Amino acid sequence: MKRRPPAFALSVAIAFAFAALPAAGEDLLQVYREAQRNDPAIAAAKAGWDATQERAPQARAGLLPNVSASGNANLTNFDATIKSDPQVDINRNFHQYTAAISASQPLFRYQNFILYDQAKQQVTQADDVLNVAQQDLIIRVAVTYFDILLAQFNIELTESQKKAVVEQLAQAKRNFEVGVATITDTNEAQAKYDAIVAQEIATRNEYDNRVTALRAIIGRYPKELKKLGPGFQPGPPEPNAADYWVDRALKENLNVRIAEANLEIAKLEVDRARGGHYPTLDLVGSYTAQGSNAAVTSSIASDQRIGTIGLQLAVPIYQGGFVDSRVREAIALLEKSRQDLEGARRGALFQAQTGFSGVASAAASVRAFEQAVVSAQSALASNILGQEVGVRTFLDVLNVQQNVYSTRRDLAQAYFAYLIGQLRLKAAVGTLSDLDLEEINRRLAG
Repeated sequence: MKRRPPAFALSVAIAFAFAALPAAGEDLLQVYREAQRNDPAIAAAKAGWDATQERAPQARAGLLPNVSASGNANLTNFDATIKSDPQVDINRNFHQYTAAISASQPLFRYQNFILYDQAKQQVTQADDVLNVAQQDLIIRVAVTYFDILLAQFNIELTESQKKAVVEQLAQAKRNFEVGVATITDTNEAQAKYDAIVAQEIATRNEYDNRVTALRAIIGRYPKELKKLGPGFQPGPPEPNAADYWVDRALKENLNVRIAEANLEIAKLEVDRARGGHYPTLDLVGSYTAQGSNAAVTSSIASDQRIGTIGLQLAVPIYQGGFVDSRVREAIALLEKSRQDLEGARRGALFQAQTGFSGVASAAASVRAFEQAVVSAQSALASNILGQEVGVRTFLDVLNVQQNVYSTRRDLAQAYFAYLIGQLRLKAAVGTLSDLDLEEINRRLAG
């Protein structure tokens, strides 16, 4: 990129009070890495991804053989008296055992096949769900990081403004004492000073709140954050065409892709519900071994082996209307998924359009406020000179001075809005990644 003339670098340096800084402190990328390790939202998203991966093997189990084994062993005491002539007493202890193994292999279970297809869709969809959480983390970290820097800058501006007003107030008091100025000048300077003190309290409270917000993400209070250095030239989105970003968002936005997957899963759910009317066919087999060393009526030991194999067919005839109800429910949920997809597409279009306009507007605002800072500084110098020759009052100088600080603050806000706008625009088209954060960190961190 072409570099702007020194006036640009000077205005940015003035606007942000970001001179060359030492390597100490945490930069944006370091804070992001910390958030990846400690943010509860991303940890929950990763756990959700892990859980979703298990749906495929669970559904596949419905297509694979099912084998089970059972067994038992009993000790029986048989005690009986037969009242005959002569009387017969029987007292016998004997052991019995049974061991069995059974297996079934589904040959036709339509619902299980559909369930497996749904699980594969959900596993693929889980990647997009996790990516959405990761993109959200990138934006949350960047917004919070820049909010802290902006709050620091506002504190610095307020302190500088208070210092300047203190000097004006002292001068107004001296001039009043020697009779070259009225008490009005002193009162106006005092009023400005009191307002700035109140503003300083508010800006420090805002800084504390923003630091606390970052603590909620990384799990600790951050160290000193690296400030941004001059030398970055905001430009319009590339390519500079709204239709390009809108078209990409409609196709590649992660929320759209998630909604598309939900629609496909809902279609399969309708088929699965209808599968409740279909018969099932399984290949089944079992092998049983049982024996005893005696019996109730005999003292003879026995031992048996039985093996079976065959087909098991089940035909649903009437289930109280349950299947028909499930089909109607699935069809209604399918329509909901269609509407959710349309909502996701419209949301993606809105994000892309506003993201594009936001970046372009912020870039233009930065250029405009750069010039406004220069103009405000010139106006302040002129008013100070006018005050010295008696054509401007203390209030005139204080008002112009206030405009200088307000313009610097506006420039800082526009600059940060541009950076965040770039991230949001890339999120709208589904391409936001760690590399984008690394690029900002590399271009801006000193």
